[in-house]
Amino acid sequence: MPSEILLLSGELESIHMAAVLDRHSPGLPVVGCPDLAALREATAEAKSGRRLIAFCTDVIVPADVLEGLGGPAYNFHPGPPEYPGSQVACFAVYEGVREFGVTVHEMSPAVDSGRIVAVRRFPVPQDAKFMDVEILAYKTMLALFEELAPHFATDDRPLPPSGDAWSGPVRTKAMAEKFREVEADMDEAEIVRRYRAFG
Repeated sequence: MPSEILLLSGELESIHMAAVLDRHSPGLPVVGCPDLAALREATAEAKSGRRLIAFCTDVIVPADVLEGLGGPAYNFHPGPPEYPGSQVACFAVYEGVREFGVTVHEMSPAVDSGRIVAVRRFPVPQDAKFMDVEILAYKTMLALFEELAPHFATDDRPLPPSGDAWSGPVRTKAMAEKFREVEADMDEAEIVRRYRAFG
């Protein structure tokens, strides 16, 4: 059983996830880390059996922190394996996908490149805006966390690989910002498409 769980996420998510973990392992120490500074503080002292779970965060965990954990850390990514990177729901809506999903993977220093352990997909409603897809992804990640919580709370062994592989380009915030720019030669359809996808 892990000796401690570190949750790299927002405060509300950390409260909910800590309660879920406590149902499976009452009294298990769970530490919420809202940012990299808090994570570094929490890992300043070496401790065996510590596990890190990142949930829907844009914090890139440095290699030295990952190496100091002594076992795999897991990230809940709000996009399927073919959409690594940031703000990926925007790009999916722009590209007109009919299916999206979420990915849980082992963390590595390179963004969204670690071994995938779980993928869940869902249909994208017609005419969905980026926020609609982000909400669906968020709900799917919460459900997937509840599914994996017994393992996180009670089992030291790594999760088995799902057999899925990362593909496609890594999207970035800078790329998303570029799509938010309206250019003089754009037609109305392209402007509407970008607004629906990127806001």
